[in-house]
Amino acid sequence: MNGSASTLKDMMSELDKIESKNTVILCVPFTMLTHGTSHVSIGAQDVSTHSHGAFTGEVSASMIADAGAKYVIVGHSECRQYHGDTNDTVRQKAEIALANGLTPIICVGETMDEKESGKTMAVIESGVRESIPNGVSDKIIIAYEPRWAIGAGLTPTSDEIAQAHTLIANTLSDMGLDGTPILYGASVKGSNAAEIMSVPHVDGVLVGGASLKPDDFIPIITSVN
Repeated sequence: MNGSASTLKDMMSELDKIESKNTVILCVPFTMLTHGTSHVSIGAQDVSTHSHGAFTGEVSASMIADAGAKYVIVGHSECRQYHGDTNDTVRQKAEIALANGLTPIICVGETMDEKESGKTMAVIESGVRESIPNGVSDKIIIAYEPRWAIGAGLTPTSDEIAQAHTLIANTLSDMGLDGTPILYGASVKGSNAAEIMSVPHVDGVLVGGASLKPDDFIPIITSVN
């Protein structure tokens, strides 16, 4: 819940100046949804499970697509924490996103309590299996968010990231979804992005606070090829 139309315009202008072949997606609040550029795609941060109707305050997948967005985050750690999103809710949101031509960025990850209880791998695997709609063949993205690290300035070790992403890759393979991009998201910044993205099965990053200013965001994009 940051930014404005003018800050988005400034960000897109700065991103259009850089030389990079990396895919860049800005997932913005509903009031800032717009069409992307040749360098930048636009996504939303959440979507309703409902397609239309008397659901005041909700925003549907068709509305998001109509505004020009191509992607939508579903099951973000904060939506799970504050809005009560479950794997079942996330699956419903992913389904309705796909039905409206949007690519869902499906987030999974464990809390500190789950980590300390030794449930990390089980939570991640169930998150992947239960949050992905049945019959999906492609056009989804998975994001691993170690929820205990977000906003705490903590970053898992490379080994911890590798274990989580290998599990996700193997689970996706078992589901017939080889090649699905897997992003890492928690405390990503310019100084650690290249190291994180050198970890096996890390195909990109889901950036939080460091995406708000070009001076913080651009070094992440340009740190890897």
